[in-house]
Amino acid sequence: MSALEKAFHSPVGRKVAAKAGLAEPARLRRGRAYPAGAIVLATIGASTLGSDTLARIGRPFDAPVVDSGEDPAPGYGNPIGALVIDATAVNRIAQLEQLRAVLRPGMRALEASGRVILLAREGAGDWEQQAVARALDGIDRTVAKELRKGATSNLVRMALDAGAADVASTMEFLLQGRSAFVDGQAWSVKASPDAPELTSRPLDGRVVVVTGAARGIGAAIARTLARDGARVVAVDVPAAGEQLAAVANEVAGTALQLDITARDAGARIAEHVAARGDRIHGVVHNAGITRDKMLANTDADRWASVLEVNLAAQMRMNEVLLDPAVPGSVADGGRVVGIASTSGLAGNKGQTNYAASKAGVAGLIIAMAPDLASRRITVNAVAPGFIETDMTARIPFVQREVFRRSNSLSQGGSPVDVAETICYLLDPASQGITGQVIRVCGQNLVGA
Repeated sequence: MSALEKAFHSPVGRKVAAKAGLAEPARLRRGRAYPAGAIVLATIGASTLGSDTLARIGRPFDAPVVDSGEDPAPGYGNPIGALVIDATAVNRIAQLEQLRAVLRPGMRALEASGRVILLAREGAGDWEQQAVARALDGIDRTVAKELRKGATSNLVRMALDAGAADVASTMEFLLQGRSAFVDGQAWSVKASPDAPELTSRPLDGRVVVVTGAARGIGAAIARTLARDGARVVAVDVPAAGEQLAAVANEVAGTALQLDITARDAGARIAEHVAARGDRIHGVVHNAGITRDKMLANTDADRWASVLEVNLAAQMRMNEVLLDPAVPGSVADGGRVVGIASTSGLAGNKGQTNYAASKAGVAGLIIAMAPDLASRRITVNAVAPGFIETDMTARIPFVQREVFRRSNSLSQGGSPVDVAETICYLLDPASQGITGQVIRVCGQNLVGA
């Protein structure tokens, strides 16, 4: 049972929820489980991308029920698990009616934790085509807000030359429970000539460094990486040494006690990896701090400490870890993942320093991605919303409940939701995803 479910079912939780008229939040499907019901594929126009992609991940699909406008609307005999809409050939306003015609019965029929997945091409061409590309984004965001019972909707934009092999890891991620708290989002997939086949252990034998790994989201990242086969280098400050060792032992990884703000932090990580005869496949910059105050009350030390840990230290480490001449650094074809935040993307009262640092992370990965493309190193970030951790558990219950409910899924996320999205980005089959910021926030209504 999640922290939210425990809180909801506690005596205080029941009393507060009853007075506020709050319904019990849906229990989300998580892990590598696919939907129980049928996957339905609706193709609009001349395209085989959707069918080719589902075939590549080994998922059969059914034809959609199409609404011609009658009332009551047509329906499915049984709940369906997912509605995949291949809209990659959609470029005219009139074609949007076909989306409505398959979405209306499909949304009504989705099982709990069902999925709507829209595939589209990146906006290009004449004015109408570019307008339609943005219209698809509006459809996705609104559908996500209208779905119930833990169902989600997301939009995947494909480069003009990208194909089924490039989007396969994304389709797998979105259909599975790994994407439980990713909702109402859109990101882009580029073409990649060397995308490997999908596997349930995509990181088998690969070294991944995780900072801030001793607790919370960092520990969840380490555990999920180990599930996917990674050899984890767990990094955290010496004060967290006991917890860090416990996490490293649990995942059969190695522990490195290190303050990431040290000037030689990057070099020490590389030395740790090189001493074992390895190179790094992935770096997850998870370590971060908050020092919240209204800006009028924020002094220089409080300001500087957050920017130093959350942003400047990453940049210094990257300079070393991305130098191919340094033994133990990131190998070609590697991955870098930063942790942004919805506070950075939308702003948050009392967190100017934190918002600056996390918006800076988003800006950093966008800047780095093209510079590392020639080495096939991808650089991305996740932006968590309200995630249930020991830190958020200390927030007063009523305030915490408001934060939980301020998204389309009406609940807080789990640390594993962040970890799953990171593992998707670290997957060698996700070579086509770079320079992207994916929100893991249940479609947080602030800045959505």
